[in-house]
Amino acid sequence: MVKANSLLYAIYICLIVSIICGALLYLANLYGQLNLHYNLREELYIHNQSLVNFALGNKTESEEIPVEENSGIEGAYSIKQYGLLKLLLTNSWVKNDTVVSAHFVGYFATDKTAIHLANLSKPLSYSGIVKLFGDNQLPSTFIETAYINNKPNQLILEGKNSISETRLPEINPNFKKIFEGIKAEKIGLSEVDKPRDSLYYNSFFNETKEIQVNSIVSNVIFKGNFVLRSKDSIRVRKNTVLEDVILIAPKITFEEGFKGTVQAFASKGIELEQKVTLNYPSVVCVYNESAEESKIKIKKESKITGAIVLFGSPLEMIDKNSIEIEEEGLVFGDIYCSGKLFLKSKVYGSIYTNQFFHRTQSSSYDNTIADIEINTTKRPGYFIAIPLFNTKKTEYGILKKVL
Repeated sequence: MVKANSLLYAIYICLIVSIICGALLYLANLYGQLNLHYNLREELYIHNQSLVNFALGNKTESEEIPVEENSGIEGAYSIKQYGLLKLLLTNSWVKNDTVVSAHFVGYFATDKTAIHLANLSKPLSYSGIVKLFGDNQLPSTFIETAYINNKPNQLILEGKNSISETRLPEINPNFKKIFEGIKAEKIGLSEVDKPRDSLYYNSFFNETKEIQVNSIVSNVIFKGNFVLRSKDSIRVRKNTVLEDVILIAPKITFEEGFKGTVQAFASKGIELEQKVTLNYPSVVCVYNESAEESKIKIKKESKITGAIVLFGSPLEMIDKNSIEIEEEGLVFGDIYCSGKLFLKSKVYGSIYTNQFFHRTQSSSYDNTIADIEINTTKRPGYFIAIPLFNTKKTEYGILKKVL
C-alpha cells in the first residue's frame, strides 16, 4: 500500500508539473503572438505617419504608394474639401489590420501684411496708441494723426508702407462655392449615430451629413463631419459643443460664453456675444451680394483663431456691409472685409479692407483706427492660415489632427 500511494503521489506531481509547464508554454505563445501584434501595430502607425509626411511633401498630389517589402504593409491617401479646409485621409493596412488618420492641412502662413487698405477714399489716420508690425499697403504712405479723445497719440511702426490699388486682392473662389452648395447626405437628426445621449458623431472617412436644425441649438454635442443648416437663423447656446462642424444659415448667433470650433457661413449676419471663443481653425464668414445690409458683430472679450470674412458687396454698397469688433478681444488670424471695418481689438495677423471707420458717442470717422495693435510677428512660423487667396505657396503642414 505504501508503494502504491508513493507511485500515485508521483503521478500527481508529474501531472501538476506537466500542467504548469503546458500553461507556461501557452502563456509564452500568447505573449509571442501579442508581441507580434503590437510590433505590427507599431509598424502600421509608423507607416501611417510616414504616409502623412509623404503626402505633405508631395503637395497632397495623388501618387501610388509602393508596398513595404519586409512587412507587406500597403497604404493610400486622399484629399477632400471640407468647407474651406483641405482634409488629408490616410490608410495603412496589412491583412486584416488597418490604421487610419485624418488631418486638416494647408500652407504655412508667409503673409507679412499688417494692413491692406484699398485706395478708394481718404488716407488712413490714427488716434491714441496704435502699433503696426508688418507691411502696409495704403492710399498714402503717410499715416495722419487724428485728434479725437484728447489724449496722447503714438504710432509704432515696424515694416514698410506702399501705395495700394483701388481693389482688394480677389478672394479664394472656395468661399463662394460654400454658398452655392456643399456635397452632403441630407438626413434627419434621428438617423445620426449616437455613441451616447446628446452626442452626435460622424467620422471624416464617412460622407458629410447635412442636418436641418431648429433656430435654437442647445444642450447637444456635434463632433466631426456635419453641416448644420437652417433656412432662417441659428442661435447656438453656450451649453452646446460644436467641434469641427460647419454652420450655414442666413443669420447665426453665438451666445455669450460659447466655446467651440466651427466654420460659420451666413448671408445676412453673424454675431458673437461677449466672451465667445472660437478655436483654431474657425471661420466666420458673411457673403452678401444683395442690396440688403449685412454685418459681422463681435462683442467684448471674444477670441477667434482662424479668419473673419465679409465679401460679395459691390463698391457702391460699402456703407451697408460692415465688420464690428469690440474691445478686449483677439483675432489670431486674418480679416477680409469688402465693406467697412470697425476695430477695437488686437489682431495677430493681416487685415484686408475697403474702408476703416472709428465711432465715438458723438461722431464717426472714416479710415481711422484708434488704440489697437495689428501684429504679424506674433503669428508663429508654424501657423497655417485659412486660405483667403488662391495663391500657390511652397510648403504644406498640418493644421489639426481630427482622427
